[in-house]
Amino acid sequence: MRNIVLFGPPGAGKGTQAVLLKDKYNLVHISTGDVFRYNIKNETELGKLAKSYMDSGNLVPDEVTIEMLKAEVENNPEAKGFIFDGFPRTESQAMSLDQFLEEKKEKINGMVALEVPEDLLIERLLNRGKTSGRPDDQDEEKIRNRFHEYETKTAILKDYYLKQNKYFGVDGVGSIEEITSKLESVFDTL
Repeated sequence: MRNIVLFGPPGAGKGTQAVLLKDKYNLVHISTGDVFRYNIKNETELGKLAKSYMDSGNLVPDEVTIEMLKAEVENNPEAKGFIFDGFPRTESQAMSLDQFLEEKKEKINGMVALEVPEDLLIERLLNRGKTSGRPDDQDEEKIRNRFHEYETKTAILKDYYLKQNKYFGVDGVGSIEEITSKLESVFDTL
């Protein structure tokens, strides 16, 4: 089984790339954002709670996120592996994911990180906000708050996976096809 954490700051292209890579490698794409949006749209208790955090530009607490992700993995018992997109975001989430996978006799094969300059990311997110209707992508202050949250709470995961020799940085600038090609060269080694 191949389990990959697709990592990077907001707007790096994780979701776009995960959709392309899941088909090639026959993996299940679990997007934290999609899971949150599903729960929010269907007004589940977890969805209402997640929405209150997301609307203020903050990360959803670990317990809520972990429970949603575990359910997604359990809903795909025939999977040949997973691309985790937007999860884990904290070291405690990474440790919880490792423990959960270990119980299933599985592991994370690697964290593949899209690396993109912040100015380009802000431009991408504001453009996405115009077309997607996502309120969190329409306000530059909220976007900058998400970057701050990412830098102070999430980017430290690089060290967690580096210590395990599972971190792979990929230049996330270029056309979608160019970035996919760069990612495939890493996925092929995992």
